[in-house]
Amino acid sequence: MGSTAEPAPEVNDSKPPGIQFLEYIKGSAISYKSYQALVLIVTFFAYLAYHTTRKTTSIVKSALDPQTPRTDTNAPFSWRRAYSHQPFESTKNLSALGAGWPPFNGRDGTEMLGELDVAFLFVYAVGMYFSGHVGDRVDLRVFLFVGMVGTGLFTALFGVGYWANIHIFSYYLVVQMLAGLFQSTGWPSVVAVVGNWFGKKKRGLIMGVWNSHTSLGNIIGSVAASILLKYGWGWSMVAPGLGIAFVGMVLFFLLPVSPESVGAVVGDDELSSSKKVGEEIRQPLLETEADAKDAVGFRQAWSIPGVAPFALCLFFAKLVAYTFLYWLPFYISHTAIEGRYLTDEESGNLSTMFDVGGVVGGILAGHISDRLDARAITAASFMYCAIPALFLYRSYGHISMTLNITLMLVTGMFVNGPYALITTAVSADLGTHSSLKGNSRALATVTAIIDGTGSIGAAIGPLLTGYISAKSWNAVFTMLMVSALISGLLLTRLLVAEVAAKIQGPGTQELPGSRAALPEA
Repeated sequence: MGSTAEPAPEVNDSKPPGIQFLEYIKGSAISYKSYQALVLIVTFFAYLAYHTTRKTTSIVKSALDPQTPRTDTNAPFSWRRAYSHQPFESTKNLSALGAGWPPFNGRDGTEMLGELDVAFLFVYAVGMYFSGHVGDRVDLRVFLFVGMVGTGLFTALFGVGYWANIHIFSYYLVVQMLAGLFQSTGWPSVVAVVGNWFGKKKRGLIMGVWNSHTSLGNIIGSVAASILLKYGWGWSMVAPGLGIAFVGMVLFFLLPVSPESVGAVVGDDELSSSKKVGEEIRQPLLETEADAKDAVGFRQAWSIPGVAPFALCLFFAKLVAYTFLYWLPFYISHTAIEGRYLTDEESGNLSTMFDVGGVVGGILAGHISDRLDARAITAASFMYCAIPALFLYRSYGHISMTLNITLMLVTGMFVNGPYALITTAVSADLGTHSSLKGNSRALATVTAIIDGTGSIGAAIGPLLTGYISAKSWNAVFTMLMVSALISGLLLTRLLVAEVAAKIQGPGTQELPGSRAALPEA
């Protein structure tokens, strides 16, 4: 076939060791489609591991700060929760379930947990910008390996505080900040790798399915941490930390970063109809000469049409999503459902329904945006639908377990749908925008800008929740509904442009963040 091109020894030597071994066993080169499947599988489990470690702290919260809920199940439901904080206890018998863990079981425990969240997410957001900048300039396989091992190390060190009997707030704060720094290596890198291997056709659906790793990682993290909690909260942190380090090693041995890095060439049967049979294509996303171009700078990436609106939209979308990520198990454990308060393990397991809805929402948003050829319309519509979903969950979720699960699924679908769409398909679209003139070295930078801006919102949401929830969960949900509204409104200009493009029909140029038509300035 025409795919037996001239791979130089240097190219072969640059292949990951695991791929070299597979080709040795097979006795022939791996096909292009096999590489694509390998990329999807490896990056899927890599980011699933990232989110598994990220989710554990939300489960551990209730063990560190076991606020005593009101136990009068016959009393009518109250919109304003009356918390009775336990006094600061001695360090004796802290391993007993429900004893709490100083300094988090004191009067300011909830606020301190919120500060841990914002410290993690603030460093994560800032690190994201640098990670995207670096990711477009280094070997992403090595970069991801270092990030995953570092994430595992500091996640585990948080849990080590349990056995080491550490009760110094600054220790947990510093460990969380370093964990956030290493976590920031993940998203821009995996999106860049996937973007290197897949073109725009059905990108929304492919990435919507692929992006289910986020919700599945949350589910696995919740279930695993909840199960391990009974053996001591330290295990809820150490086990996921070891898990991501192991997955990082697998990634180092198997991940092909780009077609060029492994000398992969599209075969004759995989060529698009617009290409001549036998013509070699080494870059399915962009033109092959893009390799010679320099990586796009931070300022240039910001100026790409559509980056700023989607980045600001994601700021508020992630504020909502991450408030649920970090506080939903805590909220459930302190809200009576059918007059009964759930245990920490039950709350953690129930919270996974939000992520199940997120899986459906991500796939649905990607599929709809592909069919409509309109990313902004899809993202904005989902955010607007999230507003009544949030209201209904807060208002009626306590009535019965069935209603709670149903409303949680619906809320997760509308909250995580646009979040997944923007951080995957939209970021990849913008990272290969026509204004870049074929330069492929912008994917990680653009992804980092969009998700980094969103992560600032992700830091602010949990922080505000830590303070506001001590007074009123009503106020927390009001904040979330307002954020969802603003998120949708920020896409108004792009939404109107997409609608106008649909009315005008084909023949105009590319719309930022979608493949619809729009005259460019």
